[in-house]
Parts: sequence; structure tokens; C-alpha cells
Amino acid sequence: MNSSDFSSLTNLDFPSQFDVLVVGAGAAGLYAALCLPDHFQVGLIGKDKLPLSASDWAQGGIAAAIDPSDSPDLHIKDTMQAGAGLCDLPAVKFLVERAPECIQSLVDMGVAFDRHGERLAMTLEAAHSRPRVLHAADTTGRAVVSTLTEKALARPNIRVISSAFAFNLWINPANGHCQGLCLLYRDRAIWVRAGAVVLATGGGGQVFAHTTNPGVSTGDGVAIAYRAGAILRDLEFFQFHPTALTKTAAPRFLISEAVRGEGAYLVDSQGNRFAFDYHPSGELAPRDVVSRAIFSHLQQSGEDRVWLDLRPIPPEKIRRRFPNIIEVCQRWGVDLFSEAIPVTPAAHYWMGGIATDLMNRTSIPGLYALGETASTGVHGANRLASNSLLECIVFAAQMANLEIGDWKEDRQLESGEIFSQSSIVNVSENLSSSVSLKILPSHTSDIEKVEWLRQELPLLMWQSAGICRQQDVLEGAIAQVQVWRQEFAALELSQYLLNIQPGQLVKFTESIADLKLRTWGETYNLLDVAYLILKSAAFRTESRGGHYRIDFPQPDNSWQVHTVVQKDKWWQSPPVTVS
Repeated sequence: MNSSDFSSLTNLDFPSQFDVLVVGAGAAGLYAALCLPDHFQVGLIGKDKLPLSASDWAQGGIAAAIDPSDSPDLHIKDTMQAGAGLCDLPAVKFLVERAPECIQSLVDMGVAFDRHGERLAMTLEAAHSRPRVLHAADTTGRAVVSTLTEKALARPNIRVISSAFAFNLWINPANGHCQGLCLLYRDRAIWVRAGAVVLATGGGGQVFAHTTNPGVSTGDGVAIAYRAGAILRDLEFFQFHPTALTKTAAPRFLISEAVRGEGAYLVDSQGNRFAFDYHPSGELAPRDVVSRAIFSHLQQSGEDRVWLDLRPIPPEKIRRRFPNIIEVCQRWGVDLFSEAIPVTPAAHYWMGGIATDLMNRTSIPGLYALGETASTGVHGANRLASNSLLECIVFAAQMANLEIGDWKEDRQLESGEIFSQSSIVNVSENLSSSVSLKILPSHTSDIEKVEWLRQELPLLMWQSAGICRQQDVLEGAIAQVQVWRQEFAALELSQYLLNIQPGQLVKFTESIADLKLRTWGETYNLLDVAYLILKSAAFRTESRGGHYRIDFPQPDNSWQVHTVVQKDKWWQSPPVTVS
């Protein structure tokens, strides 16, 4: 399989309707598309020409209690403990008990997990009581996603639509059902109908200045579901990975937790293993604890990084287990066989998302959510390492049970047929000067303003809603984001795009490139994501899991509840029971 296999499909016109639209081509979206009944016509929508997702970047592996020394009960216990009192026990049991059959499914598909002889190899990661993490060297996510991509491309009922941006959900005003999507595709905005829409767009790490996430992780699914009125949950809980490569000009490349599981040390500039000063498990404490330990230690020392030393691990094991880490470090001038890797924490995984049940249903009929986009209840306030890929596969497998009825008879088009020529509007006929109107600041075009926001917003979020938070800083950031949202909505390009009516096919002028439209759409989503995280973080006046408040540094029993959001209302769920 090569890049042309995937990108060639962008040259095909695609139907105005599908039985199911799956948004996102990571592990969750791909596996869902493959599990859907064969008689469904499935549209698989991705933002890029090639498979690119956080799943593809996942290094550590996929957790499953399948070794004789392990048990589902132990996996459940570890998951519940990491989740800091907010895991939903039925969801965790569902995840863990279905893990073995899902692992076998991946093996049968051809995912080449590492082995010790005939047995699947297992490694230990932080907060796991047993070695239970399957891996394919240190590129497990890539191994899973590449295999699933190859299978999806071979399925005649799956149409891959790449370089398409899901802009908004299409809600039937008569019954509140989700009946499709508005896509920004090539040089037009189009409405595509479906009997069901599955959001599997990944996380939102790009809302922070420092993140291990790829550029596609802009919280699209959460943002469009929020605007459609879906119930969201626990958006304040963001996991900051303790060990991301920190070199000038280098991306925040994640150094897998498996490295510490195999015996690597965290040290400061004096060579001290400082993590034990903060937790008895040292480097193998839960991620939020290790991240705060590094953050606190750097504040005390005045330095800007610590070091991850792999030299306690035998060199042959490093070469076998971590070839990708070796390669990336070498690319940025770090020889991990002779020196430690400079690291700092970075935003990594969003525990919150669109609230779903065990069938992936959201509060909007016809709308489903999977993977990091969803809040299934399995991660609570802090995800256990390597449960994320498992969640993608276990819950995506549920899509095999999808029933959508005779949805094609329930047509409610507000503005005529989707591709009727009378509904095509050319932007140049409606905007006085195409897309380069100078709004704010002066001498700046709409797109330049959007690009400026795209740069400034993550810096604000890192400073105000990063590893440590407090009320006055959060409130100041909320006020700033509100101003930016208003300015963004007032842009003439925004005024036009936000008023496209369902059924209306809009053809843009040539001067609006696809990349500019995508940048606009992602910034629109990131502004909403930032607002949701900030408001949720201000709402929860305690510290728990991935949410740490300097002004409320301890967990509060009255907050052993989910934060629930719908539109502009925030409230607490009933107390979460953990037994």
C-alpha cells in the first residue's frame, strides 16, 4: 500500500448520501467502518490525504489482561484506581472483558504484535500491576492503523473521502435527529445525508502550545457536537504526558511510557531521581503525578527541562523495543545510548468528550461517538496507560450492532435537494472582495486574523489551563477567549460560512484554498474547545486526576461526580459509584 492508494479516492465524486458517515480515520473510525454491517454504504471521512491520527502516533501499545499471570479483575482495579474515582464501573468491565476477543481480531487481521516465541510479548507501563501491554516495537499505533487502513480500502462498501473537513452536523428540525453533515471539500461546502453519523475525530491537544498530538487533533468532533446541542462530559480532564522530547525546533515527540516501564530513569541536571520525592512509585506513578512532579521540580530548580535516561536498559533491548525513538532522537541530535533525553510534559490525551453509552449513542438520535472524541466512562479523571487504543477497538466493535431503519423515507430537506444547481452560491457574488477582507487588526485579512488566533490561542491555554490551574487565571482566559470568539464570528468570511443553509451547495472562489478553509474551520473548533475546557476547569473546584487546581489542591468528596455540559449550561452528575 502506498500514498496513491489513499489519495486517489479524492478524485472521485461521492454520493449525496450514505447509510453511515464515519468522521475520522484513526483506529476508532477505521475499526468502526470495518465492523459496520456489509450492507451499509459507509463514507469514511478524513482531513488528510494519508492516514494521520493520534492512533497512528501511539507508541506504547494496547492493554489487555490475556497473560496467565494477569486477570480482568486486576485490569479493572488498575483502571479504576488511575481514574481517581470517576470511572464508570460497568463501562470499565465492558472494556476489560471484551479485550481478549478484540486483540484476537487484530491478530487475525494481521497486526504484527511483538512475541516471545509463540506468545504475545507483554510489557509493564505506569500504574499497571502486571505486564499487560501488547506492542509492535514502539510504533504500535502505526501497526494497527496501517493494517486497518489496508482492510478498509479493500472493502467495496466503504468509500474513503480524504481531504474533507466536517464543518457542522445536520440536525432534522422536525425530530432532532442527526441526518448528516456539512463538509468543506475541495472548493465547496456540501451537505451529505446519512442514516447515522459516527464521530471519531480524536482529541484536541492542538488547543495547547505543547502537545504530543498531531496537527489534526483540533477537537473537531467535540466542537461540532457541542454546537448541535449534544451532552458533553468531563472536559476539564486533560492528561499531560510527562516525557515529551524538548529540543529547539523539534516537535514535542512523545517518549513512550513503556521506556520507563522497561527501566529508564527520570533525573534532574544533578543526576538525582527526583520523582521519588513526589510519589513512592517514582517514575512509574500515574501520569498526572509524574507530570506535576516534573513541573514542580522545574519551578524549584529554575530549569526548563529534566532528562530521561535509558542507559539502565540493556542496549539490545532498546534497539529491539524502541527503534522509532532511537531514530527520532538521532534526528534531533540526541544519542540515547550515550546521553539522557531532554524532556518536559506536554498535553497528550483528553479524558472528556461527548457523553456516550455502551452502544456509542450520544444524546442526539442518530449521532454516535468513539475513541478520544467520546466520554465512555472508562477513563475517569485520568486514563490508564495503553487503555486508549483498547477503548477504540472495543467500542468500535459495537457498531456491528447498528440499526438505522428506513431512514431514506424520513427526508426533511430545508432548502431543496443537496446538489440542485439552483442552490449553488459563488462566494465572489456575495462578498465584496473575496476572502482577503481586512477586518481586525487593521491591514490584516480574514485569513491572517484566523492564523493569528491559531497561534495565540494555544499559548493562552498552556499558560492558563495547563498542568496547574487557578480561578483568577482561568477567569481571565475565559474573558479573552470570549472576545476572540466574538471577533472570529464577526469576520466577513465567518459571517458567510456560518450562515450556509442546509441543502445549499456553496462553491468558493479559487482564491480560497482548501487549506485556508480548513484553517478557518479548525480555529472555529479550537475556540469552542478552549472555552469548554476553561469553563469546565473553573467549574470544578477541586483537584482530581488530570485536573489540578493550585487554589483547591485536594480531591473533594462532593466532587466525585461528572461535569456535564450542554450548550451553555454546566451541572454535576449524580455521585459516581466505584464498587
